[in-house]
Amino acid sequence: MATRMSRSRTQAKHVDVLIIGAGISGIGAASHLKARRPGTSFAILEGRNEIGGTWSLFQYPGIRSDSDMPTFGFGFKPWTHREAIADGHVIKNYLRETITENGLDDHIRLGHRVLSAEFSSATGLWTVTAKRSGSRKNVTFTARFLFLGTGYYDYEAGYTPEFSGVEDFDGPVIHPQHWPEELDYSGKRVVVIGSGATAVTLIPAMADEAGHVTMLQRSPSYVLSLPAEDPIANALNTVLGYERAHRVIRRKNIMLTRGLFKACRRAPKLMGTLLIAAVRRQLPQHFDVDTHFTPNYKPWDQRLCIVPNGDLFKAISAGRASVVTDRIERFTTTGIQLESGQELAADIIVTATGLNIAPFGKIQLSVDGQAVNVPDRAPYKAMMLAGVPNLVFALGYTNLSWTLKVDLVCEHFCRLLDYMDSHGYDTVQPVLDAPHMERVPYMDLTAGYVQRGIANFPWAGTRDPWTVEHAYEKDVERLRDAPVDDSALTFTTIQSPALAS
Repeated sequence: MATRMSRSRTQAKHVDVLIIGAGISGIGAASHLKARRPGTSFAILEGRNEIGGTWSLFQYPGIRSDSDMPTFGFGFKPWTHREAIADGHVIKNYLRETITENGLDDHIRLGHRVLSAEFSSATGLWTVTAKRSGSRKNVTFTARFLFLGTGYYDYEAGYTPEFSGVEDFDGPVIHPQHWPEELDYSGKRVVVIGSGATAVTLIPAMADEAGHVTMLQRSPSYVLSLPAEDPIANALNTVLGYERAHRVIRRKNIMLTRGLFKACRRAPKLMGTLLIAAVRRQLPQHFDVDTHFTPNYKPWDQRLCIVPNGDLFKAISAGRASVVTDRIERFTTTGIQLESGQELAADIIVTATGLNIAPFGKIQLSVDGQAVNVPDRAPYKAMMLAGVPNLVFALGYTNLSWTLKVDLVCEHFCRLLDYMDSHGYDTVQPVLDAPHMERVPYMDLTAGYVQRGIANFPWAGTRDPWTVEHAYEKDVERLRDAPVDDSALTFTTIQSPALAS
């Protein structure tokens, strides 16, 4: 029997659920709909000409996950590769397998960059306008629900500070977000500016071929070395099989990662000492760890940088890489002049200086002709926006694997659709019933990319269901276990030609 959500799906370019983004969030949402709601029609619009999101956008050497893959992968699809910290191409293969196994290929429309989406309360429909690559004409789609799986990176450009004299440098200056395929760095002197996850990934990956790689940082980050392979997970997979082992491994990894995060929050001085001591053990005795690997912030005020198998420390110990902690005065024709007076010679400079973030793919949202100013909207259960009907978004965790949150949001979304079908509802809208509630940033990290862009995101509340706590166990309670019906939600039924049988 057809559900209420699928009554008008025969209309051209109309679906019950329109998913924006064919990265890990969008693919996850489509897979959940296919498995849990087989009668619901859906399509995925992807602005780029390739699936994968982050994992197809970034092409720099060594790109890899900074979370363990058994939890970064989907809950419904076991991670079977031996490496728990996986390279980007392995993750893309995993996503392609997910698409094939769930029959999603025919639902994906590549090269459709969404520009705007307007909801009409009269019809209960979203009208979405997209620009199709290779065409001057825009195309439109209608949908009952809009699911935003766009992540939070600005795909158009990364962040590069203003450097004095950058035009004087004779060699290439490259941001990792725009890595040129033809770049040959073999035997070259490379300076990588930055100390975050991208920098600690690039340096050991380039060090094998480059003449020498220098990490130039203004201040250090916390770096944690983990084995690329998880021997416990691999043993469990062998003994129990992938399906049964998957559940055990995920619980183990969630517990360990959450435990580490909570320990850093509760005892930052002790945990900072332990993290720095672990770095010290992996570097030569004479290495100045106090200068180069002792941050001036508390652990987990920024994400921990993961170093699989200590590859960064091995490159430094072998003399293929080095670290300089200083400030840049200006670029020169042959390198970088530092404020200390030292000049770093370079043939190639890589600005691993961060990313820009933007909410919801910079899509212009509106309701009944009124533009939605995203920062004015409180996030309901960190998955919907107050005052915006029939919209769900997936923004993952900053202190745990991104996809753990995506899975929970998708589960709750499917339960929400089931509830609406069973009660004959067409629209659902969160209504903020505490207008004077204190508001806090959506993410509380001190990292530069967060601080630069967080004002453009929804501002969370300090009372449920408007909080954003990045706490998996709490989201399990409210997204997986709690009832769908909620006093903060308003459900309506629309009688209009769009709903005719």
